Amino acid sequence: MPQTPHHERHFTASEAVRDIVIGMSDGLTVPFALAAGLSGAVDSARIVVMAGLAEVAAGSIAMGLGGYLAARSDAEHYASERLREEREVGSMPQEEAAETAAIFRDYGLTDTQIAPIVHSLRSRPRSWVDFMMRFELGIERPDPMRAVSSAATIAGAYIAGGLIPLAPYFVMPDTRSALPASVIVTLVALLAFGGVKGRFTGTRPLRSALQTVLVGGLAAGAAFFIARLLGQQ
Repeated sequence: MPQTPHHERHFTASEAVRDIVIGMSDGLTVPFALAAGLSGAVDSARIVVMAGLAEVAAGSIAMGLGGYLAARSDAEHYASERLREEREVGSMPQEEAAETAAIFRDYGLTDTQIAPIVHSLRSRPRSWVDFMMRFELGIERPDPMRAVSSAATIAGAYIAGGLIPLAPYFVMPDTRSALPASVIVTLVALLAFGGVKGRFTGTRPLRSALQTVLVGGLAAGAAFFIARLLGQQ
């Protein structure tokens, strides 16, 4: 009988999705809180827009820089750990071979099955180090462009998210009418963002959407009330 080809589909862009989640969630909540807080102090939507755009610019730079530095730290950590592992493989191969065998025993292999595998790895030091980095230390080789792409993704997502709660202030002249509209569009954006995130991460879209609205709404609400409280001082 003809066999139907088996195609496995695995999600491989978790780092990019994580960056988008970080940037978009902060972009939706922080500018919203600022705009909402200013709405209680001024009646000019133009002032809110100017302050909001300044915050979006500063926030995107800060968030992008944070993503860049975090990714660079991961790359530097990987490089230092790999150098240490290379030295150990060269200077104490017996100890490293014992550690390698212990890893395979954890997977249920017998010493008879393990011996040829360890022997094969010892004949290929580079592959041996790769194996130990992944299975002993649990460290994956980072993408060399990860720092730049992470910074750009987080900053771009922050800008995209930050413009959403500010959008009503662009088209409405006063803050009294713009604030309720900003609340609505922000909640809708959180709902849509959560649904899309769920589809990419394998979570049920409805559940992910409701969780995102709940968490993002609580964060935005807390930031809003803190801003209003400080504005009354």
